[in-house]
Amino acid sequence: MTNVQVGIIQMSCVAEKAQNLEKAQTKIRAAAAQGAQIICLQELFTSLYFCDEEHYDNFSLAEAIPGPSTEVLGQLAKELKVVIIASLFEKRAAGLYHNTVAILDADGSYLGKYRKMHIPDDPAYYEKFYFTPGDLGYKTFKTRFGTIGVLICWDQWYPEAARITALMGAEMLFYPTAIGWATSQDQETNSEQYQAWQTIQRSHSVANGLPVISVNRVGLEQNGAMKFWGGSFITNAFGRILYQASHEEEVIHVQTIDLAQSDRYRTHWPFLRDRRIDSYQPLQKRFIDET
Repeated sequence: MTNVQVGIIQMSCVAEKAQNLEKAQTKIRAAAAQGAQIICLQELFTSLYFCDEEHYDNFSLAEAIPGPSTEVLGQLAKELKVVIIASLFEKRAAGLYHNTVAILDADGSYLGKYRKMHIPDDPAYYEKFYFTPGDLGYKTFKTRFGTIGVLICWDQWYPEAARITALMGAEMLFYPTAIGWATSQDQETNSEQYQAWQTIQRSHSVANGLPVISVNRVGLEQNGAMKFWGGSFITNAFGRILYQASHEEEVIHVQTIDLAQSDRYRTHWPFLRDRRIDSYQPLQKRFIDET
């Protein structure tokens, strides 16, 4: 298969988990009706972004994976014959939680999970309070419509994560995301942050010769203090923007992606050929001291 129809769902969320799951199902149906074959939801789509505070009650939002949400989404994937990429709050065991993506194939089967490797801790993004760093390593998933790699939000700032996932055979990189602006910030700061966020992900596309699909949430949360900036986007295999979503509105978009482009770009820009893997051992160090 050369052309794949990729659907992205950028949406706002509410406090009630069941409402968000129902809303996502409605939007998945709409994307499938537009021809989508692989559909990606945003990070932690079944809830508000609860990591703005350190509150023990929020652990009640977590669930087993596979579990209730993957059961619902697996049935939907089977009915619609689509692949679903679903970002969920995983309860692995008592007191052990992860930020996890589950992959449901187009026959409804559960293909597996990826656990977020890089966990941030910033004002209004207190993820280290909730999430244990992933221990499954980087992952690819062989779906009906292609081999996909999935990384999650903060992972998107790390070229090492994208490179490893590409070297494992990913044909596309998906990034479910939840990132926004403090509403107290000025527009220049907002623009600078968004451009950095998009640029670093486009660079993963260029360096690895494969499409990037980044799906963010949208809307005001945290009592109006945080505006999730939307701006979900899709690149081709050389970082060119094929589609960029609104910063304001919910979006369902389906994009044709030509997987054959990767071979052409990797042949003309042979970054993988010219890698000096014998010289990269210093990357295993936290920092290289000259003294």
